[in-house]
Amino acid sequence: MNNVASVLNRKNFKPVTVTPETSVITALQIMADKNIGSLVVMNGDQYLGIVTERDYSRKVILKGKHSDETRVEEIMSTDLPHIKPTDSIDHCMELMSGQNIRYMPVFDNGKLSGIISMTDVVKETILAQKETINQLHS
Repeated sequence: MNNVASVLNRKNFKPVTVTPETSVITALQIMADKNIGSLVVMNGDQYLGIVTERDYSRKVILKGKHSDETRVEEIMSTDLPHIKPTDSIDHCMELMSGQNIRYMPVFDNGKLSGIISMTDVVKETILAQKETINQLHS
């Protein structure tokens, strides 16, 4: 099975980032405009966390906060496991399903190199299975 680097190469795009001071409503608008479910929170070149639609629903809506008054740094996820481009897709699946998370940052030599989502992992798993089936048919 392929590794995280092959998924990132296939995706061929950099994560969309915001600053910690960005309002939640602005972050939501960016996610809607780009049709994505997460944003990376950065302070310059320093990774701080990821803000997701799930963070919004659980930490803003359910707590009665206001999207235009709340900043992403107040709701972002900071405790996600870090993975490397050389990690296997199986390893990602184990981490994501074991911790019930949908996004993980990928770091190469301490520098953020991308984000991998549960959707990416599932697509890669299906692709690998199709390749195996094709090889068995040959």
